[in-house]
Amino acid sequence: MNFFRGVMGGQTAGPQPSGAETIQKLCDRVASSTLLEDRRDAVRALKSLSKKYRMEVGTQSMDHLINILQTDRSDSEILGYALDTLYNVISNDEEEEQDENAQKQADDLGTQFTETFIQDPEHITLLLTLLEEFDFHVRWPGVKLLTALLKSQGVQVQGIILVSPMGVSRLMDLLADSREVIRNDGLLLLQQLTKGNAAIQKIVAFENAFERLLDIITEEGSSDGGIVVEDCLLLLLNLLKNNSSNQNFFKEGSYIQRMKPWFEVGDDNSGWSAQKVTNLHLMLQLVRVMVSPVNSPGATASCQKCMYQCGLLQQLCTILMATGVPADILTETINTVSEVIRGSQVNQDYFASVNAPSNPPRPAIVVLLMSMVNERQPFVLRCAVLYCFQCFLFKNQKGQGEIVATLLPSTIDANSISAGQLLCGGLFSADSLSNWCAAVALAHTLQDNLTQKEQLLRVQLATSLGKPPVSLLQQCTNILSQGSKVQTRVGLLMLLCTWISNCPIAVTHFLHNQDNVPFLTAQISENLGEDERLVQGLCALLLGICIYYNDNSLENYTKEKLKQLIEKRIGKENFVEKLGFITKHELYSRAALKPQPVFPSPEQMLFDHEFTRLVKELEGLITKAVHKSSEEEKKEEEVKKTLEQHDNIVTQYKELIREQDAQIQELKEKVSSMTTQTEQLQATVSQQQSQIQQHKDQYNILKLKLGKESQSQSSQGDTQVNGLQTEELSQLREELEELRRQQTLLQTQLSEKDALIDSLKSAAKAAEGPAGSGNTELLQELEALKNQVQAHLAEIGHLKAERQELLRRAEAGPSDTAPPTDGSSDAAKAELENRLAAQTAEMEQLKESRSGLEQQLAAATSTAAILQTEKAKLQTEVQESKKEQDDLLMLLADQDQKIHSLKQRLKDLGEMVRKHSLEVKQGHKTSLEVKPDQTFTSLLPSLP
Repeated sequence: MNFFRGVMGGQTAGPQPSGAETIQKLCDRVASSTLLEDRRDAVRALKSLSKKYRMEVGTQSMDHLINILQTDRSDSEILGYALDTLYNVISNDEEEEQDENAQKQADDLGTQFTETFIQDPEHITLLLTLLEEFDFHVRWPGVKLLTALLKSQGVQVQGIILVSPMGVSRLMDLLADSREVIRNDGLLLLQQLTKGNAAIQKIVAFENAFERLLDIITEEGSSDGGIVVEDCLLLLLNLLKNNSSNQNFFKEGSYIQRMKPWFEVGDDNSGWSAQKVTNLHLMLQLVRVMVSPVNSPGATASCQKCMYQCGLLQQLCTILMATGVPADILTETINTVSEVIRGSQVNQDYFASVNAPSNPPRPAIVVLLMSMVNERQPFVLRCAVLYCFQCFLFKNQKGQGEIVATLLPSTIDANSISAGQLLCGGLFSADSLSNWCAAVALAHTLQDNLTQKEQLLRVQLATSLGKPPVSLLQQCTNILSQGSKVQTRVGLLMLLCTWISNCPIAVTHFLHNQDNVPFLTAQISENLGEDERLVQGLCALLLGICIYYNDNSLENYTKEKLKQLIEKRIGKENFVEKLGFITKHELYSRAALKPQPVFPSPEQMLFDHEFTRLVKELEGLITKAVHKSSEEEKKEEEVKKTLEQHDNIVTQYKELIREQDAQIQELKEKVSSMTTQTEQLQATVSQQQSQIQQHKDQYNILKLKLGKESQSQSSQGDTQVNGLQTEELSQLREELEELRRQQTLLQTQLSEKDALIDSLKSAAKAAEGPAGSGNTELLQELEALKNQVQAHLAEIGHLKAERQELLRRAEAGPSDTAPPTDGSSDAAKAELENRLAAQTAEMEQLKESRSGLEQQLAAATSTAAILQTEKAKLQTEVQESKKEQDDLLMLLADQDQKIHSLKQRLKDLGEMVRKHSLEVKQGHKTSLEVKPDQTFTSLLPSLP
C-alpha cells in the first residue's frame, strides 16, 4: 500500500518516480495482481492519471484495461474505472483552452487510440454487451466511451455496430432508461451513430425512435424545453434528412400532426430565451426537411397536403403575422412557409387569403413584399421574402395572373397598395438590391406563362409630369441603357430574357424600339472588365432569344438580318464566347444547386435558380440558331411543320383512342352488371328448381302413401275411405267457397256495369238527335253483352246447385249407408272416384267459363269507356241547356209575379177570375223540376 500512497501523492522518502515509471508499475500491478482489490486500486490510479498523462496511459494500459473488461465482469466498480480511463484517453472533449496546434495534436492522439481500440471488432461488441448492464457505474461510462469512439472514427464504428447482432437495438434501449443522465447521453450517442448512415437511420426509425423522441419532447415542454429537446430535434433531423424511407414512415405514422402544438405561440412574444429560439429554429428545420424541394415530388406533395389538413400551415402563418417574434425565427418561418406552399395549389390559395392584422387588413403577400423592397430590413429577411414569393408563384398560374392584374390599368386601385405597385417601385428605386429582387420577382410572375407575358405588355408607367406614359418593357430598356449598377442591370436583363423567351409578340415589341438592338450589339462587342463580362453574356443571351423566337414580322429585324448583324458587328465566334460567360461565372453554379436564394453578401446576389434553368435550356439552341444558314432554317421549319402535322394526327388518334377506351370501359361495366344480374337470376332459378324438386318429392311420397292406404286390409278400408272422403269434401268445400267469392265479385262488377249502362242509356235518350243512331247501336251491343252475362250467371247458378247436391249426397252417404261388405266398399270407392272425376271436370268447365266471362267483361269495360267519353260530351251539352233553362225559369217567375198582380187588381175591381186559367197547375209545377239529363226541348210541353 506504500506504493499506492506514493502514486496518489503521499509522503515517501527518496527520489520521486516519473509519470511514465508510475504508470508502468500500475500496469504491471493490474496485469499481475491476483487480488481484485489490488487491481481495482491500480485501475483507479490509472484513471486519475489518464487526463494528465494521456499519452502514457493510453500507450501502456489499453490492453490491460480491455482485459479487465473481459475478465472482471462481476465487479461493476472496476469496470466503471476501466471505462472511465479509456474514455479519458480517447475523448478530446476536455482539451478546451489550447491553441490550434495543441488541439490538433490532441485530436490526432484520440484518433490514434480509437484506431487501436477498434482494430479488433470484438472490442466494440464487448462494449455493446456492457451497455446491457443496468448498473449506473458501468452503463454511463460505456455510453460516453462509445460516443467518443463514434466522434473519432464514426464510419468504422458504425460498420461494426451495424453487423453486430442486435447492436442498434441495445443502444435504442438507452432512451427508455429512467435515469435522465443516461437517457440524455444516449441521445448524444444516437446522434453520432446516425450521422450519414442511411441503413442505421432506418433501423433506428423502425425501432420506434420517432414515438420515443416525440414523447420526450412533449415531456420536456416542447419549444420551451431545455437542451434535451434540442438533442431530440437534432436526432430527428439526422433520421429524416435525405432519407425518403424514414420520411415516408414519419408521414404514414401520423407524426406530422404531432408537430402542430410545437408552434402554438401566445400573444406575448417578448423575452424569448436563447434555448427556445434554438429549439423553434430546429423545429422549423424539421418541417422543411419533410417538404424540401430536393425530395421526390410525390412525397413532398403528400406532406404538404397533410400539413394543410392538420392545421400546421395555418399555425406557421400565425407566427408569420405575429408581433414580437425574433428576427431569425421570423426569417426561418418565412422559409418554412415557402416550402410548405411550393407547388401546392391548395396551400398557395390559402396563403393568398391570409391577411396581416393591420388596419385596414392587408394581404400577407403585400406586407412581405413591403419588407423585401425596404433597404432597411435585414438582408437574410429580404432573401427569405423573395423565396416565399417565388414559391407562391411556382406552378401557380392563378397567382401569377392575380399579381399581373394589379399592374393593369383596369384593376389599379389608387387607395390601396398592391403587390404590382410594390414590385414596380422596387424595380425603379435607387437601391440596387431592391432592383434585383423586384426584377426576379416579376420574372417569376411570367415563368412558363405565355398569357401573362402578353398581358404585361399592356402595363403603362407615368415617368414624370407632362410626359406621356411609357410601357414597362420600354422603361426597363431605358434604365438598362443608362448604365446603372451591375446588380441592377443583371436583374433587368434576367427579367427581359424571361419575358420575351417563348413569346414572339414580346420579341416583336422589344425589337420595335429602334435603340434596343444597337445597344445590345454595342455592349457585346466592347472589351470590358471582369465585372462587365456577366452583363455582356446576358446581352448576348437576350439578342439570341430575339433571333430564336423571332416570327419575322418586322422587316428590318428578321432572323436572317439579325444574324448578319451579329456576323458583321460582333462575329459569331465572339458572340458564342460572350454567351458562355454566363455559365462560367462562379456564382452561376451555386445558384443552380437549389431554389432558395442563399448568398453570403448582397453583392453576390446575381443569379436566380429558375433563370439558370432557362440559360441551360436556351444556350445550345441559340448557338445552333446563330450558326445555321437560311437554307437549314427553311429545312428545319419544314421539318417542324411536318412534325406538327404528325403531332396533330397523333393527337387526333389519341383522342379517338381515349373515346374508344371510355366506350370499352362503359361496355365492360355493363357486361359486369349484366353478368351479376345473370348470376343472380341463375341463383334464383336454381333455388326455384330445388323447391320444385322438393314439391315433386313430397307429391310422390303422398302418392305412395295414398297407394298403400288403398291396398290396406278390409278391416281398415272403411275408415280409410271415409278419411279420403273427408279430405275430398274439404277440398270441394274450399273450391266452392272460392267459386262463391268469385261469383260475388262478378255480381258486384255486373251491378256497377249495369248502373253505368243505365246512366249511359238515360244520357243517350236525352241526347236523341244528331248522335241518336250511334248511341242506339251502342245500347244494343250493351244489351247483348248483358244477356250473355245473365246467361253465364244462370249457368253458374246451375253448376252451384249441382255442386250443393253433390255435397249433400256426399255428407249424407256415410250416415245413411250400412257398413258395406268388401264388394260394396269397392263399389262405393269407385262411385266416389267417379263423382270426384265428374266434379273435377265440372270445375275445369267452370274455370273456362270464368275466363270467358272475364274476357267478355274486359270487352264490355272497353265499350263502357267509349260510352263514357260520349257521355262526357253529352253532359257538356246538358250544362249549356241548363243555362238556357235557368234563364227561361227566371222569365217564367217574372211572368207569374205579373199574373198574380193582375189577378189581385181584377179582384179589387170586382171581376170574377177563373182559377185554372191564371194559376200554374200542379202538374205543370212538377214538370218544371228538371232532371240532370233532361234537355230544354223536353220542358216546352209543360209550359202553359
